[in-house]
Amino acid sequence: MNNDKKLSGKNVLITAGAQGIGESITRHFIDSGANVAIHYFSSADTANELTEYATSKGQKAVAINGDLTKEADASALVEKTVEALGGLDILINNAGSLVARKRLEEIETDFWNKVMDINLTSMLFVTRSAAPHLAKNESSSIVNLASLAGRKGGHAGSLAYSTSKGAILTLTRALSSELGPNGTRVNAVAPGLILGTAFHNTHTTKESADKTVSGIPIQRAGNANDVARAVLYLASEYDGFITGATLDINGGSYNM
Repeated sequence: MNNDKKLSGKNVLITAGAQGIGESITRHFIDSGANVAIHYFSSADTANELTEYATSKGQKAVAINGDLTKEADASALVEKTVEALGGLDILINNAGSLVARKRLEEIETDFWNKVMDINLTSMLFVTRSAAPHLAKNESSSIVNLASLAGRKGGHAGSLAYSTSKGAILTLTRALSSELGPNGTRVNAVAPGLILGTAFHNTHTTKESADKTVSGIPIQRAGNANDVARAVLYLASEYDGFITGATLDINGGSYNM
C-alpha cells in the first residue's frame, strides 16, 4: 500500500522536529499528508516555517516549545499536541544530544545526568504521556531515534552518549512488549554517520568523518533524508507486524 495514503490525516508528534534529522522527518511526514506537532527547543524560526508549509498543504500543524528534560514540559507537549491535532497516532522520539565529548576520567556526575536526561529520561516522559492517547486508536506507532553508537560504543569521548543510546535499544524492546496489547508498535532506528547536521558539524572532525567513510561499504556518509525515509516506513506500518525492532542505517559499516 502507498505510504502517502496510509499516513494521510494521521496525527504525528515529532520531538526536536525542527533541526537536523528531525526537520527532514517532519518534512517527510508533511509531504505524506500527515498532521504534525513540531516540538522545538531553540529552532523557533524553522518550526514556524514547517508549520506554515504544512498548513499551506491543507494539513493541521502546530509548533510547540519545551524542555523535555522537565516532566511538566513533556506532559504539556503531548496535551497541546492532542488539543491542536485532535488526537495522536504516531510519536517520533527524536530529541537527543551528545552534549560534549568527555572520556571516562573527565565525566562529572552532573554531565552524566545531563546526557541521560536529554537522551533517555526525556523519551520516557514524552512516551509515558503519549501512550494513553496512542492507545485510543486501533493501531498506533512509536519510532525512537537511537544511534550506531548504541551498538558499537561510539568514538572516544562519547561514553555517556553511547550508553544512553544503547539504553534506547532496550527501552524500545521493553515498550514493544508493554504497549503491544494496546495496539501500539514500538521500533527504533540507529543512524550511523549522518553528515550535514548540526550534530556532526559540532562533534565530528573532517578527519574523523573521512576515516569513517573509508570503512563504509557503499563509500558515502548518510544524510538526514536517509534516516527520515526509514522512520517514515516504520511509522507508516502502524498497523503492521514489525515491533521491538531496530533498523540500522549506516551504509553497511555495522550489522547484526
